[in-house]
Amino acid sequence: MISMRDQITPTLSDLFAADERLALVLADISRSQLDPIFQRYPLRAVNVGIMEQTMIGVAAGLALEGFIPVAHSIAAFLVERPFEQLKIDFCYQQLGGNFIGVGGSHDYSMSGMTHHTPGDILALRSLPGMQIVVPGTAAEFDLLFRAAYANNSPTYYRLSVRTNQASRPVRFGELIQVRAGKEATIVAVGPMLDQVLAATADLDVAILYCTTVAPFDRAGLRALMSGDTLITVEPGYAGALLHDVMETFPDRSLRVRALGLEQRILHQYGTVEQLDAALGLSETTIRQAVESQHLAAASTAERL
Repeated sequence: MISMRDQITPTLSDLFAADERLALVLADISRSQLDPIFQRYPLRAVNVGIMEQTMIGVAAGLALEGFIPVAHSIAAFLVERPFEQLKIDFCYQQLGGNFIGVGGSHDYSMSGMTHHTPGDILALRSLPGMQIVVPGTAAEFDLLFRAAYANNSPTYYRLSVRTNQASRPVRFGELIQVRAGKEATIVAVGPMLDQVLAATADLDVAILYCTTVAPFDRAGLRALMSGDTLITVEPGYAGALLHDVMETFPDRSLRVRALGLEQRILHQYGTVEQLDAALGLSETTIRQAVESQHLAAASTAERL
């Protein structure tokens, strides 16, 4: 199975040939991987070197000149380091652009906190107008990027090492139902889907799959919600979906839990799975969270 990162080059190469408005800006990361685009389109591809703020500023300048820019780097260097440029250069000026990040959360698990970015989704969720896409496979990234790259909005694509085994017929801005159920509803974000399915295989819960965090599909959630318990499972810090969930059901009493990585600094090193588990995100913790919510619901029903 091709990785999400490896999918970047064929996706962009195909679209660069079809759309002369596309332009690429790098800050050294993935320069060799994307060499086919630099070789074929030298006037629409630039590497600014290790200057991430400059990368975003140059991308904004290209957008002002009518191009559709694509900026790409490791998530920590694409989101956290040039955050102000994303806010001012793109969101404030309401410019369209695409930001493809790799290495979200702890994909660079042995590189320490400089390369870790579990808070990227939450940070970008605070920027008005910023769209956030979290695919679960390479094929889903390809599909979602083609659907949204030219929609005149700043859009972040969060690619990860963790992938789901099967691609789904995802559509930009929409939830899809993967499994029906009656007792609760779980919204799995991007690469968390397989873990959620495995953790709840024998439970009567509805599983919804979310690959567009913003704009969130409130109408879809209203239509597909089952039961009075809702759990979100996110690949980064928990809580990016909470506001939308609460606004979807302003007059309904729900038990809601956001499950993701604990907001705690890790000083240990290990695999991606080990670091996620250390911060409370694993198949076991997903199962425990669902069971605890189920017990709480049963206890409430008994009192009534």
